[in-house]
Amino acid sequence: MEAITMEAIIPKVTLNSGDNSSRQLPMPVIGFGTAASPMADHETTKAAILVGIEAGYRHFDTAAAYQTEKAVGEAIVEAINLGFIKSRAEVFITTKLWCRSCERSLVVPSLKNSLQNLQTDYVNLFLIHWPVRLSHDAGRPPITREQILAFDAKSVWEEMEECHELGLAKNIGVSNFSSKKLEELLATAKIPPAVDQVELSPTWHQKNLVQYCKEKGIHVTAYSALGANGTSWGNNRVVENDILGEIAKARGKTTAQIALRWVYELGVSMVVKSFNKQRMTQNVQIFDFELTEEESNKISQLPQHKGVSLSAPNKGSIVYVVQ
Repeated sequence: MEAITMEAIIPKVTLNSGDNSSRQLPMPVIGFGTAASPMADHETTKAAILVGIEAGYRHFDTAAAYQTEKAVGEAIVEAINLGFIKSRAEVFITTKLWCRSCERSLVVPSLKNSLQNLQTDYVNLFLIHWPVRLSHDAGRPPITREQILAFDAKSVWEEMEECHELGLAKNIGVSNFSSKKLEELLATAKIPPAVDQVELSPTWHQKNLVQYCKEKGIHVTAYSALGANGTSWGNNRVVENDILGEIAKARGKTTAQIALRWVYELGVSMVVKSFNKQRMTQNVQIFDFELTEEESNKISQLPQHKGVSLSAPNKGSIVYVVQ
């Protein structure tokens, strides 16, 4: 009963897919994130995803770079065998094109490799992970300047469109794209990106980007909506924020629930990562209340700090840093 209830209470959004197919599976506005730093082992990740499916999550966010696609695929197969879901068609899967594959000849093969890992013949959403192209020998950060190559958004996007036309990706989109990058992409795109997945939280509002995307019909999905506390790129500015904590106490909610509700009221969906069953449940219990105008205004006035960026601390390399 718990699974049915949780699945039912999570709202869904229909994306602008490019073909307006009535058969499109709407995207649940809360996705189960699988990015972890340090990375969790395969069995731990698979077990957590299975718990998430049993609990009622139906949107799973992965990426080639996360090395969690196989865990997602295996968990979905096992969930079907256990009767948690009836078929693959009940689950919305998002994966992403990594920077080493951001060139024309590698986009479709990269997605086909992801599909093999996921044990499926299509994904519901395929995103360009970053507007960056890296050389084939580039590993995890730090990355040298010599490993950063020219990123041809037009040719890469044409192959993303090909993924859609081939039926390998029901929807295509981007991640970590600014308004300027989106504008450049839209100038030549036949199919506009359905989604821009970006860092967004009460301490990093992205108001201008959200407004731009709304005007262009691009749905925004937030990652690190809780600040990604405990990861190499995250911080505690959200979960230990005094204003959010005061509102939470007054409303009988957790600080995380207040933060997620604020993000949801922006008209934004979110990907939230927790392998803890109690927090998995708490993270979706945000649809039975609304923030007051006063509460929303207080949150909107919080100091802003970007958490994830590409930065050059010296002349030789570029790394991901927390600001």
